[in-house]
Amino acid sequence: MGIGQEKKREWLETAERFFAAGDFKAMRACAREILTHDLDDLDGLALFAQASLYLGEEDQARRFISRVLSADPQHWRMLLVAGEAAVADFALYQGMPYLERLWHLGEARTGEISPAERSILLRAGSLLADAYYLLARPEEAAEMCFALSACAVETEKKAEFYGKGLFLMNYRAADSHTTARRERYNAFFGAKVTLPHTRPQGVPKRKLRIGYLSPDFRRHAVAHFLTPFLRDYSKLDFNVYCYQRGAADKVTRRFRRFAAVWRDVSELTNKETARQIFEDKIDILVDFSGHSQGSCLPVMALKPAPIQISAIGDIHTTGLREMDYFLSDMTCLPPGKPVRGFTERIALLPYCHLCYAPEIIGELPPVGGEPPVVKNGFVTFGSFNNFAKVSRETLLLWRGVLEALPEARFIIKGKIASIPDGRAEVVSRLQGIGIDPARVELRPYSPDYLEQYADVDIALDTTPYNGGLTTCEALVMGVPVISLRGTTHASRYGATILEHAGLPELVAENGAEYVKKALRVARSLPILRKFHANLRQVLRSSRLMDGSAYMKDMEDLYRGLWRTYCGEG
Repeated sequence: MGIGQEKKREWLETAERFFAAGDFKAMRACAREILTHDLDDLDGLALFAQASLYLGEEDQARRFISRVLSADPQHWRMLLVAGEAAVADFALYQGMPYLERLWHLGEARTGEISPAERSILLRAGSLLADAYYLLARPEEAAEMCFALSACAVETEKKAEFYGKGLFLMNYRAADSHTTARRERYNAFFGAKVTLPHTRPQGVPKRKLRIGYLSPDFRRHAVAHFLTPFLRDYSKLDFNVYCYQRGAADKVTRRFRRFAAVWRDVSELTNKETARQIFEDKIDILVDFSGHSQGSCLPVMALKPAPIQISAIGDIHTTGLREMDYFLSDMTCLPPGKPVRGFTERIALLPYCHLCYAPEIIGELPPVGGEPPVVKNGFVTFGSFNNFAKVSRETLLLWRGVLEALPEARFIIKGKIASIPDGRAEVVSRLQGIGIDPARVELRPYSPDYLEQYADVDIALDTTPYNGGLTTCEALVMGVPVISLRGTTHASRYGATILEHAGLPELVAENGAEYVKKALRVARSLPILRKFHANLRQVLRSSRLMDGSAYMKDMEDLYRGLWRTYCGEG
């Protein structure tokens, strides 16, 4: 006699809880309870296959996948398991059709969806979003995240998916729906009760407490820009508090040696973290995450400090009502020009809003050799940017450069080149735009990527989402970068980095000039030699790496914002 439907549903939901806890043996035990009553129960077989997959028994899982999908090609859990098995091997093109079929079945469902079924859908959608992103298809990944947000039940999960979708929108040019979508992020926090702040009359000059909130006080791209905030501030005028929301590593330990109060709040809830910041009486709270991975915006939404600033971790507006300011500079967002799409007021620094300080991560490899054209006999261009930033407009610019230099070669290095499907995706796009893939070397990501700049004569930036850290790293490794100045904060990152590195001649104002500047450098061996020999020292002597000057500007900004706040009472 088969197991009753109600009892089976209980076992399936119990298995989901074990799955969430990472207890796959207990999950498989639930499957056995179902199969005890019917060895051919498709739900039990699918559950057993999923548990086996996560226990490392892939061959057994694949046998069950074939058996169940032969009997029922639309079985939800087994479609998920088939997708999971393929994606785990980075066979994205093979796994995505299973996940897409499952997602469409969920969209077509008219009746109520059980908790176990919803969990399956959310898992499938998350895998799809990640697969789209790995294949450098950020528009599809963003839309998937927005759909996941609509599917999720818990408000915190809804906000998390939605925020991820907003971050993925950064990779392409904004359209008329972008601002409205960003402002809708507020809806997840409802009519919340924020923490109360009094307006301190008559004390605009007192010593201020500055709080820095981030999941990335660790080996991470953002960490390359955080050292000045902890090392170079005025100890007489400011007290600094750091709130660590993410995992710790040796970089975290280095950060903790600076003269700042350190709070590890990684295990606290959003409300508990906000309460800690409030009780520390922070005057100005700076968030270094925005909508990036591990976003701290749900903490900022509780308004734990009277003045709140979004800085560095994201390149676009948070859309959050409680975020007072967005940090930028006079190159990225020139004063006097209209600023569109930001819900925050813009806090402008007179120089670059970034200060590159890589020493917290580790020692830089040596530079100073000849440009590779000397030994190769041809110029090698390169891009080590996330390939998701490589828009059609970027490829057209690269094609223009390569067409003018028939002997030139190109190196594309990154995670997309680490998997066969990613390489196929790149080749398809190159062919589609008219670039011969034979002229392009695809290199997988590797820890020694900085040393590999020794194989690149000139780096070409992406648009409309410029490189940030990648541009700084190319320059410090002696490789000049050509960047196109756009019209938005994100598309002027390259311009602000290059100008404040003392290299304005590498900034192009339009596509034709981008190609022209790339060709001018490529055709001049003396110019290339000068760049490769001197760029690191040029960078170290520039405003881009002057932590003391940078923090003087930041502290003037803090004082100005505080005076404005005190005068509002």
